[in-house]
Amino acid sequence: METITLIADRDAKSPVAEAYRTIRTNIQFSNVGQELKTIIVTSATPNEGKSTTISNLAVVMAQAGHKVLLMDCDMRNPTQHKLFKLTNKGLSNCISASEEVREVIQKTGIENLELLASGPVAPNPSELLGSKRMEQLLERLKPDYDYILIDTPPIMPVTDAAVLSGKVDGLVMLVSSGEVTPAAAKEAKQRLLQAGAHILGVILNKVELAHTHGYGYYYYYGSDGTSGGDVRH
Repeated sequence: METITLIADRDAKSPVAEAYRTIRTNIQFSNVGQELKTIIVTSATPNEGKSTTISNLAVVMAQAGHKVLLMDCDMRNPTQHKLFKLTNKGLSNCISASEEVREVIQKTGIENLELLASGPVAPNPSELLGSKRMEQLLERLKPDYDYILIDTPPIMPVTDAAVLSGKVDGLVMLVSSGEVTPAAAKEAKQRLLQAGAHILGVILNKVELAHTHGYGYYYYYGSDGTSGGDVRH
């Protein structure tokens, strides 16, 4: 199971936090001239670090003065409320039980960053995420935030990320070096493209960098071929 650490908040001057800031910058400039407000961060397979990545990315975006909403749309294995030590009343309550969304959005304790937790585990997550109600919810929240970052289940095991990908402005996929085969990564990308996803780029993590001692945890590859954000320990 993925262990989530908010290193961007706890140790903002660390090399890892700096890597998240580099990824933030690359994402912000990946769609110049077009709206880029709702962004999914997902992975090809489980336990690649997507929830760690998106929570830290949300922190560095908030630290830059942007108003950010972190949405936990992983209704099968919600984790963000645990990380921020908040309740899990949230998204599924709004979509299936008609709760008022602004009543369940929570302050995280980090300036400019709020959380919409997953809510109780739903029996039909992909149907909820693909619903018209979900689409309306995103449109309703857009005016209130500079960025809405969305954590979803991984692509290969379930359809949730693909279903939601066509309703957002962009998507970033995380791939673990040495853990995910090229074939699996290509299949995940193909599923997203078939669903109409706008893939902004790929974060390759757990990379062993040449001529260094240790591992580079994150390296971002933009869809236009740009790259950056390596961290070495």
